[in-house]
Amino acid sequence: MTLQLRWAAVTDQGHVRSNNEDCHYAGDHLLVVCDGMGGMAAGDLASRLAIEAMVSLDAPIPTDLQMDALHRALEVANGRIAEQVAADPSLQGMGTTLTAVLFNGERAAMAHVGDSRAYLLRDGRLNQLTKDDTYVQMLIDQGLLKPEEAAGHPRRAVVTRVLQGEPVTPAYVIVEPQEGDRWLLCSDGLTGVVTDATLEQELRAIPDPKSCSERLVDLALRGGGPDNVTVVVADVTAAV
Repeated sequence: MTLQLRWAAVTDQGHVRSNNEDCHYAGDHLLVVCDGMGGMAAGDLASRLAIEAMVSLDAPIPTDLQMDALHRALEVANGRIAEQVAADPSLQGMGTTLTAVLFNGERAAMAHVGDSRAYLLRDGRLNQLTKDDTYVQMLIDQGLLKPEEAAGHPRRAVVTRVLQGEPVTPAYVIVEPQEGDRWLLCSDGLTGVVTDATLEQELRAIPDPKSCSERLVDLALRGGGPDNVTVVVADVTAAV
């Protein structure tokens, strides 16, 4: 059975930031969320360059070529950021997270770097498919910090790996899609405010992707909206 995506995407500046450095793309074969860093125009530029490097993947790429296509696109994105920094040294330090899902109706391939996240809701259970590239996650992995202590850690916002124009090794994951799956891609403006338990509850309760995306962004804003927030919700359905 051939599958397809039914998706929606919502982004908001939030209540604290002076601009929106998140950037996203959602299409029939590609979902991407990027969260820029580096301050003002630099973070916005980095996330936009990354998205522009990815959009050509919104096509039915054969299964055996998906990973290579993702890898090459990330290399292009990283290279374009490097070119911008070389041309304008004042941009030094800018970068972006990137979480992308490439879907062809038979398989989903995912690439990830940074602390934006991808989740999969399957059979009513939410699973986080990405691991945050952050200082606090490193402490958790080493047994030096409990997961419940991460939200209050003074260095919780420190990201250890991003697309910054320098060599980087993204994480890659393969998922065999099933009808009824629901993907959530989001920036940390959502997950820094809304708990996984609440995410699961809302993703299960609201069947329409657009209404669900809007609801999740609204929850982040009600929680103070301390950061830009971007949400992409995509349902895997049978092709008609």
